[in-house]
Amino acid sequence: MVYCIKDGDVLLMLRNKEPNLGLWVGPGGKLEPGESPYDCAKRELYEETGLEVNDLYFRGLITEISPRPDWQWLMFLYVATEFSGTLVEDKREGRLSWCSLSEVMQLPIPEADSVFFQKVININMPFYQAKFVYDSDLSLVNVIEQ
Repeated sequence: MVYCIKDGDVLLMLRNKEPNLGLWVGPGGKLEPGESPYDCAKRELYEETGLEVNDLYFRGLITEISPRPDWQWLMFLYVATEFSGTLVEDKREGRLSWCSLSEVMQLPIPEADSVFFQKVININMPFYQAKFVYDSDLSLVNVIEQ
């Protein structure tokens, strides 16, 4: 996931499909075979927004676990403050909008994002690392910050 930040705003996507249908999230996606998390973040940002990143700060690592074998993830969180290009939406994924950093916590965002967002977007804060534990219904039941 990549949070692009400029002039007190962050670029978010209102998801129009699962996961996180109807919620605001940072652009991102899954690793392709042979791809590093850094390369994935750059590629996904470009595919979903048309923006090319000029700086990319690795700000967080989340391990997500649950009793379900299909919900075992590592989430790599990045912040970009320098990027170029023309914003172009990938309508298959969702609608893009620049949102005020001060208002993000009032938006409908995933519960997990509400835990780490403020800690990740500030590049002057320490690197964020945690384990998020979900139940079999994918409800967040525990956060173990490390």
